[in-house]
Amino acid sequence: MTDSGEAVAVLKLASNEAVLSFDGLKREFMLKDDSRDFRMLDRVAEGLQFVRGLRPGDRLPKEVTSREASWEPQDRHRRIAYQRLTMQLVTWLTGNENVISNITELAQVADDPQVKKNVQLAFTEAAEELGLGRERRDEVVQYIESLAHELAYIEALRDTFAEVERIDEKLQALRRLYGADRSMIETVDQVARLSRRAIKLFSDYFDQIDAQTGEILSMLKNIDNQIGYIRQVRDALHCRLLPWEDFIQVWKTVFVVRSDENTNKIRDIYQFLAPRYMQFNDWVLVTRRGTLKAKPIGGQMRW
Repeated sequence: MTDSGEAVAVLKLASNEAVLSFDGLKREFMLKDDSRDFRMLDRVAEGLQFVRGLRPGDRLPKEVTSREASWEPQDRHRRIAYQRLTMQLVTWLTGNENVISNITELAQVADDPQVKKNVQLAFTEAAEELGLGRERRDEVVQYIESLAHELAYIEALRDTFAEVERIDEKLQALRRLYGADRSMIETVDQVARLSRRAIKLFSDYFDQIDAQTGEILSMLKNIDNQIGYIRQVRDALHCRLLPWEDFIQVWKTVFVVRSDENTNKIRDIYQFLAPRYMQFNDWVLVTRRGTLKAKPIGGQMRW
């Protein structure tokens, strides 16, 4: 998958690397829309949004076959998701429903013996409120466990987003540091703006999922629709956060100082951010300017 989101096949031809677009393959082999090969290329293109790459013989990611996830959260993410939901249930029972966002506070409250008793009572009362009857409280427990299973992925992605936020903090600091450097000010200014735009996009996703899952009884009454919605947001976040993984590792060792190494890292991350987060009109101007300056890349052919 290219930076612009285009699905491609990468092949070795002698000493060269050939990058073949899927659209080009369809045209060259004159594949019809209703042919199996055409449909398979579309499925592979869809799957490439969720993994770093696919080799011949690899299974398609579960996101495009069963709507499950092709990756797993950690046990701590499952625990946090379960605690969030049970605490929502307890606060619903007391008439003051709210979402506890602080992880440390959540763990402390969830471990309180009285709160644990209230959780059990809340399961029973929720069963009655849902029309199941108090004797069917175990069904509410199963609902909560099912929702926690899905929300664990959101908690894992929240951790990844926290790493992206740390990169943004460093970029904003570097923007101030390079503010008087005429050779870098335009680039570092653009990078800082693009990074803030990325943060806003991700924050909006998390705000939406938190708002959607903020009323526990509504979730339990429409559990199938809620699971579908959670998976939709999970996939949108995952495919947008996946390309950040390499940068997260690199920027963990970056210190906010002026150096040739940091200058190169700023320029590298600009190349990453621009095609993803630059507004359309700005991107057209940049790509036109880049076309005039562009030189052929040695050893790579594009089809």
